Amino acid sequence: MSYRLAACAEMLYTDLPIAERVRRIHERGFLVEIWDWGTKDLAALAATGAEFSSMTGYLRGDLTTAEGRAALLATAGESLRAAEVIDAPRLNLHGTGLGEGGLPVVPGARVSGADWVHAADTLRRVADLGAAAGRTFVLENLNTAVDHPGTPFARAADTLALVRGVDHPNLRLNLDLYHAQIGEGNLVELVREALPWIGEIQIADVPGRCEPGTGEIRYEAVARVLREVGYDGVIGMEAWASGDADAALDAFAAAFPVALAP
Repeated sequence: MSYRLAACAEMLYTDLPIAERVRRIHERGFLVEIWDWGTKDLAALAATGAEFSSMTGYLRGDLTTAEGRAALLATAGESLRAAEVIDAPRLNLHGTGLGEGGLPVVPGARVSGADWVHAADTLRRVADLGAAAGRTFVLENLNTAVDHPGTPFARAADTLALVRGVDHPNLRLNLDLYHAQIGEGNLVELVREALPWIGEIQIADVPGRCEPGTGEIRYEAVARVLREVGYDGVIGMEAWASGDADAALDAFAAAFPVALAP
């Protein structure tokens, strides 16, 4: 078994309509990631014939407040029904809803012990929804230094602790190595520690959040370790193209050698 590669349609071919972006990525042999499904014609995306890797798993809410938890659970249910249209197997979550510019709708980087208890309970209930629908929710780590200041439960250490604590087969990590490099570093050991809990891996280079080879991360070394430990999940490039989108996908495929779909 080997890992599979996906690419984010929100960040590539950005001069094209979203359905055409999805089609282009699919024609290159990659799985496709999308974000907010509520703004999209999902039937049109399904008609492209693309295979999807993941999509956003909620529209509103957070993990800790009474109102936010109710909203997250309700829109997670809506997201599961939307996922059926494009057959997205994984639905992505964050510590709280993200608004304009990636800023948290309910900021609060410092969390209390009660917040941890509420977050774990919310995630357990979300995972139960996923189990009933045959899909998996993945909790993504973020960085607070550059992209998402003020987001609670942002560090990879936090998301890993929550997923471990809930210990539910329908809740896994979306381990974003771009965010982890900015926030924590030590990516190889992070991958080794988190491996049993990983549902998907996302990548981009640092700084700039572009394709591999444009920054400081030696993704070839990360790829080698993933092969050594037998990772057979999805690796998604959630990155901007530094220039041509096709060239960015070429660089991604070169950093993570694997046979792409025809």
